[in-house]
Amino acid sequence: MIRLPIRASHIAIAGSVAIAGLALPAAAQDLPDQAAANADAAGVAADDDGAIVVTARRREENLLDVPIAVTAYGAEALEESGSLDITDIGDTTPNVTIENSRATNSTLSAFIRGVGQQDPVGGFEAGVGIYLDDVYLNRPQASVLDIYDVERIEVLRGPQGTLYGRNTIGGAIKYVTRRLPDDPEFKLRATYGTYDQAEAVVSVAVPLGEMFKFGASGARLSRGGFGDNLNLGIENYNKDVWAGRASVEFESPDDRLFVRIAGDYTKDNSNPRNGHRLLPGLLSGAPVLDNVYDTRAGLTVPAQDIESYGLMMNVTAELSDNFTLRSISAWREDKSFVPIDFDSLPTVDVDVPGIYFNDQTSQEFQLLYDSDRLKGLVGFYYLEANALTQFDVVLATTGPLIGLPLASNFGQFTSGDVNTETWSAFGDFTFDITDWLSLSGGLRYTKDQRRSIILKANRINLPSPSFGGNGVNLPGPVITDFRGDASFEKWTPRVSVSLKPTEDLLVYASYSQGFKGGGFDPRGSANITPNTDGVAGPPSYAEIYDFFLFEPETVDSYEVGIKGSLFDRAFTYALTGFYADYTDVQIPGSVGVDANGDGIFEGFAGVTTNAGKARFKGIEAEVFARLARDFAGPGSQITLAGTAGYIDAEYLEYVAIIGGVETNLAPFRGIQNTPKFTASATLGADVPVGAGDLSANVTLSHRSRTQQFEIANPYLDQPAYQLLDAGVTYRWAGDRFSLGVYGKNLTNERYITSGYPFIATNAVTGVPVLNGGNPIPSLGREGTLTAFYGNPRQVFVTGTVKF
Repeated sequence: MIRLPIRASHIAIAGSVAIAGLALPAAAQDLPDQAAANADAAGVAADDDGAIVVTARRREENLLDVPIAVTAYGAEALEESGSLDITDIGDTTPNVTIENSRATNSTLSAFIRGVGQQDPVGGFEAGVGIYLDDVYLNRPQASVLDIYDVERIEVLRGPQGTLYGRNTIGGAIKYVTRRLPDDPEFKLRATYGTYDQAEAVVSVAVPLGEMFKFGASGARLSRGGFGDNLNLGIENYNKDVWAGRASVEFESPDDRLFVRIAGDYTKDNSNPRNGHRLLPGLLSGAPVLDNVYDTRAGLTVPAQDIESYGLMMNVTAELSDNFTLRSISAWREDKSFVPIDFDSLPTVDVDVPGIYFNDQTSQEFQLLYDSDRLKGLVGFYYLEANALTQFDVVLATTGPLIGLPLASNFGQFTSGDVNTETWSAFGDFTFDITDWLSLSGGLRYTKDQRRSIILKANRINLPSPSFGGNGVNLPGPVITDFRGDASFEKWTPRVSVSLKPTEDLLVYASYSQGFKGGGFDPRGSANITPNTDGVAGPPSYAEIYDFFLFEPETVDSYEVGIKGSLFDRAFTYALTGFYADYTDVQIPGSVGVDANGDGIFEGFAGVTTNAGKARFKGIEAEVFARLARDFAGPGSQITLAGTAGYIDAEYLEYVAIIGGVETNLAPFRGIQNTPKFTASATLGADVPVGAGDLSANVTLSHRSRTQQFEIANPYLDQPAYQLLDAGVTYRWAGDRFSLGVYGKNLTNERYITSGYPFIATNAVTGVPVLNGGNPIPSLGREGTLTAFYGNPRQVFVTGTVKF
């Protein structure tokens, strides 16, 4: 069987639709069989004609028939590239950023075409929906999914609200685990590599009679640190994860009823991931370290501990030849204890012990209809979720404030408890007017209810009892004691027209609208609430309510695309153009607070605004070509794949109150985590060797300058860079055995992915304010300007055995 390199087997059609399996023909007379073999090798399903099948529209379809931008990565293709977790697919998906969120290995930041959410605090919803077996993950904690026991990963671009449960205003990422095989199976995967990377994944599956199957997988994923914590004597950027999944499946003898009950568990015992200081300590004089993966962070409370688990049940019942009913039920919970040392020094200065507790219960029903001319679904979705975030901000500056010793650890305690209840009804249908002309349309109604309880108080003797300490409130009223309810509702449509003049050509145009509900900033400080009613004295409840509240945001997205193949699918191409108007953009932010004007910051407050308007426009192109075939025996081939993305993203309106005056800051603000250019090129080769098949690939990816936040930061913003990856895999004995060697970031590029910038800036331009050449701190005494970096060069060997 021919083996395809990863980058060849996941190349997308229409700006992100995987096309490699469509593009690898045999001679014209045996095209379906050969394409089906290639799809099988890539680990994705194929239809009777050998074309790759995805479920982007909640039904199985040939990629060439789907007027949506979607990239599909098959299981075997992911394995042959050495992909370790879900963030690895971002390098070759145009206009997509997927990365770890600062201080942990487990919290995800995802952006698609400029839309996303970087702040993981409860109360802020994701702009990109993450789905595990069609179950929406409500919070970014524990969402960096390790790749094992997977069937495929799909990345959908643009708003998907008429098809998916929640918060797909920018797009959706679907992680689909594989169904259990019909025969007993045992599989072992083991990896060893640089930085003492040692991993093992064991999977078993057994049939239980004629109608039941049971399967389970266990994973031990570990790696030494890329650097060290020179203060605590522990590794930095290490990995220490235990994980497992188990499922039971039932399928009726007539194949009309399928039930799957599955559970998963992950325990992350990794050390805290602390940042690299970019400037000397302004109080201690601590120098900048040479190794960007080293740190001197001193916070150890609470002990880092991250745990997530969940249960789901998926039922599919074919009611008739035309109607199918689906039910997706799920419960999930995750807990994160994290010591976040913002200044990354032993000094007790902007130390933030934090906890994140999240739970959710969801239910979705879908009724699908399928006939010769009309296909589609109607559905109902319900989610009830609670997100509790608590943290201290320990500053140790009590002396000037109230005459207490410095060691009494003064700071602020914040607790944000956010309950979300949402339901929606939706429908989406496609009507084939003729064999070559189709019209699709959808509509969704969403109703969100948000309830927030926010408590903030100045405390001494931190840390707080939540973190095992003895922190107590200072005398007097608390800073914030707020309870608020708000509801948001919206109708969002989608419509597209598709032309398919031949089997190998699709042209489409679409319009869709995305919606993300509002809420209350869970870090808000009532004592800095602006006086808007003209009444002297403390702010009223109505003023605090309006100050904490942020409104929903919406995206109107327009897209045109063409995708097709030539020369009996030996060459495939895709081109997409998109334009989006983004209104009431939610911008979470943090500011240092000096409420009494004494020049000393007591803590920081969350200030979330609806910035106004932004505009996105761009193009995405992907090609695949077979350069040679059967040059070294049957099944040998050389392939070349390329991807490119361009996005022009800008704020048109970014309104803020500066010095009491409403000011449009749009000329001085940018879209975060959205490089203007992304590109990749992959050269692959497959050659029969002995009793097996050898596949090799090398990929060069490029990302242009990336701005980490809305305000440009010359210290943290990442200039353009390139990554070089490569892999070689040998399989033999009918795929029962494989051995691969893989290299990631082979040129050992150093690139910043995120950071913490608590430095003073010009209120309008955002330019840092300097003193003696160094930035002036906006919170703390040492100065907080720390960076987090992408992984350095890694080389590892992976072997698999399957029976």
